[in-house]
This record gives sequence, structure tokens and C-alpha cells, in this order.
Amino acid sequence: MRESTGGTRERIKAVALELFTEQGYEKTSLREIAERLNVTKAALYYHFKSKDDIVASFVEDRLERMDALTAWASSQPATLATRRALISRYADTMFAGDQPSVMRFFEQNQTVLKSLAAGQQMRGRMMELANALCRGDDSPAAQLRAALSLFAVHSSWFAVRAPHITDDERRRIALEVADELLAAIGAQPDESATAAAAESPQG
Repeated sequence: MRESTGGTRERIKAVALELFTEQGYEKTSLREIAERLNVTKAALYYHFKSKDDIVASFVEDRLERMDALTAWASSQPATLATRRALISRYADTMFAGDQPSVMRFFEQNQTVLKSLAAGQQMRGRMMELANALCRGDDSPAAQLRAALSLFAVHSSWFAVRAPHITDDERRRIALEVADELLAAIGAQPDESATAAAAESPQG
């Protein structure tokens, strides 16, 4: 049976990502991708006209996932429980399926991403997610903590360099660090300080 268009497209993306990771984005040609797939370049061109188109498709997949998360968060109360659930769902999207390989590719090819319109859109979506994480607390500190909690998930792919660590362990560590940051967003002033101020003599 003839393979579906969607299935072929996903297979092209998987093989391209494999080659980009093995030998680098710049050193990989569309011809090599077609050869590994055992298809003609014409068949490859039907789905993707260039390597940039393939990378853009990875970004577009992530944009869709991020949009879904932001939409979900907007329907929830602005509480710590929602923030924790949101960062956990975000981590799930980053650690599922081929996403670990995609994340590593993004990290190793920042200049490629910055040159693509889709890559620039991803920055805006990241800020929307950060805003969702600090909803209800518009202080500068909350905005920074929200952004850093997302970065904790990203940086677990390259900042955690322990040998033989599993993806599950990376996810757990990332969420532990993110939780420390999120717990301070929207926190009430220290109760003892509030009580002391209330008991102070009036002028």
C-alpha cells in the first residue's frame, strides 16, 4: 500500500533530524536525506523544498504544542497548582517522543533558528507561556522567575552533564528547580512581618 502523505512527511523529518544530529545541519544535504530514505529528490521536494523548511516544521510543531498549553492555562485559576501543572505539561511535551532529539538540535543550532521566521515566533510563544506562569503577579521578580522556570526545563538537556542520566531523571531535576522558582510567584508577604506592622504603635 502507498504510504500516506502524512506518514511520509514524518519519516522525512525523523531521518533529517537523525542526519542533522549525526553530521551537523550545514554538512547535511537534501540529497543525503533522500538517499537514506531511499526516495528520489523529487519525492522529497514534494514535501520540503529546503532544509530550512524541515527545520521550520519542527518549530511549527512546537508552536502548536505551546499554543495548546497557553490556552489551557488561560482557562485555569491563577494559582500555584496551575503553575505546577503547566510546567509539568510543558516538560512532558519536551520529553515525549522525538522531542529530546529536537531540543538538542535546537540547542546546537541557535543561529539557524534565529534566521527563520518560525524560530522568531517561538520566542514570542515562550514569552506568552512565561506570562501564563506568572498570571496574577505582574512583579518583575515574578516575570523573571516564570521565564527561568521554563529555562530550567530547556537547560536540563545541556546543563546537566552527569554521565548515564536518564531522560526521566532530567525531567525530575528540571521540575524540582522550576518548582522552587514557581513557589515564590504570587506568594503572600511574610506573615510575621505583616503582624509586626499591625502591632506597631500608631503615630
